[in-house]
Amino acid sequence: MKKLLILLICLPALGFAQHELKATFSPAEDFTYAFLYKMTPADPIFIANAKLDSLGTASIALDSTATPGIYKVIYALPPEENNFDFIYNGKENVELSFDLQNGVEFLTSNENKLWASYLKSMDIINRTISNYYSKESTDEKAFMDIFKTLKETQTAYENSSENTLVNTFIKANKPYIPSEYQSIKTYSQNLKSNYFTSINFDDPLLQSSTFISDRVNGFVFNLVETPEDSTYKEHIDLVATAIKPYSDKTQSDIFVMLWERFVTMGKDHIANYIADTYLLAISSKMNDTDLTQRLSTFKNTALGVVAPDFKISAQNEETKMLSDLDDSENYILVFWSSNCGHCLEELPQLKTLLKNYPTYKVIAFGIEDSASRWSNEIKNYPDFIHTLGLQKWNNPIVNTYGISATPTYFVLDKGKKIMAKPYDMVALKTYLSKK
Repeated sequence: MKKLLILLICLPALGFAQHELKATFSPAEDFTYAFLYKMTPADPIFIANAKLDSLGTASIALDSTATPGIYKVIYALPPEENNFDFIYNGKENVELSFDLQNGVEFLTSNENKLWASYLKSMDIINRTISNYYSKESTDEKAFMDIFKTLKETQTAYENSSENTLVNTFIKANKPYIPSEYQSIKTYSQNLKSNYFTSINFDDPLLQSSTFISDRVNGFVFNLVETPEDSTYKEHIDLVATAIKPYSDKTQSDIFVMLWERFVTMGKDHIANYIADTYLLAISSKMNDTDLTQRLSTFKNTALGVVAPDFKISAQNEETKMLSDLDDSENYILVFWSSNCGHCLEELPQLKTLLKNYPTYKVIAFGIEDSASRWSNEIKNYPDFIHTLGLQKWNNPIVNTYGISATPTYFVLDKGKKIMAKPYDMVALKTYLSKK
C-alpha cells in the first residue's frame, strides 16, 4: 500500500516535468534582472523574472504552463531596445550566453542552435553571391555552382528541421534561387519581386516573433543603400502586393509598423502616403476608429501642412483666427497647461530663448479645466499670444492637433505652415540654432 501511495504521488509529477531557461549575461555587473515573456500575435504574456547572481546568471523554470512558442528576454530599459527572442519547444532546456557585442549564443537547445547555424550558413553564401557580382563576373558555371550550393543548403536545413518549430522560420526564409545565369540587374529585380514568396504572413508563430517585421523593414529600408522617397513608395507598394491576400489585421499591423517608422524618421509625407493609399481604407473596413482618428490627426499636423485653424484671442484685441495673424515672420505654437510642471519650467526658457529670435512669436494655447490659474500664469508672458482651451483633453482643438502631452511645440511660418515639430525644448533650441 505504501509503494502504491508513492507511485500515485509520483505519477502527476511526471506529467508536470519542467524545463529551465538559464541565461548568463556578461559583463555581470552591467545587468541586474532578466524578464521572460511568452510572445503571441496579440500581446506578450509575462512569465517570470529573475535576479542575476554574481556571475550574471539567471535561471527561470519553464513549467507546464510555458507552452511551445516564441519567448522574449528583456534585460534592460528601454525594453523595446534591450531584448532578444528564442524558441522554446516544450521538450528541452534552453541555456544561452549574452553580451552586448556578440549577442546571443545558445549552449543548449537544438532548435535555437539549428536556427543560428542556418543563418550563419546563409550569410556565408550571400556574401559569396555579393562577391561574385562585385567582381563583375560572367562565369556561368561559377554562378550555377553558387546557387546549387544555396539550394542544397536550404533543402538540407528544411529536411533536418522537420517536425520542429524552427522549420517554420527556415521555410519562410527560403531565398530566391535562379535556375539559370542572370545579370546583376535581372537577379536584383527577381530577388525583389520574390522577396516575400515563402512567407505566410498570417502564421501565428511568425507573427509572435520579429521575423515578419525584420523582413519587411529590411526590404523597405535596407534593400537600397540610399533610398529616395520614390524608392520608399515603390517598396511600400511591393509590400502591399505581397500582403494583400492576408487578413485585414495582418495588413493593418504591417502598415502601422511602417507608418510609425516613417513618422519617427520625420518623413511625414511618406507616412501619409501609407495612410492615404492603404491604411485608412483598412482601418475603416475593420471599424478601427482609434486608428482612423490617429491617422487623420497626424495628417492634420504633418510637416508642410497648414496648421488647422482655430479662434485665438490676442491681448487687448478682438478675437481672430490663427490664420489671420500676420504680425510675425514665424510662430511657435505651444500647447501647455498651468497645472503642468514641465510647462512651468519650459515657458520661462522659451521666453528667454526668443529674445535671440525676434522674427518668432509665441502662440500659447492653454489646455485647462478652468481659467483661474491660467489667468494668473499668463501675466508672466505679456509678449505671448494667449488663448484658452477649456475641457482640457476633450477640447476639440486639442484633439484636432493630437495633443497627448504638454508642452507640445509646433514651428509655423508666416502662412502658418508647419515647419517643425520639436519633441522638447532641447529639440526646439537645436532647430532654431540652425536658422
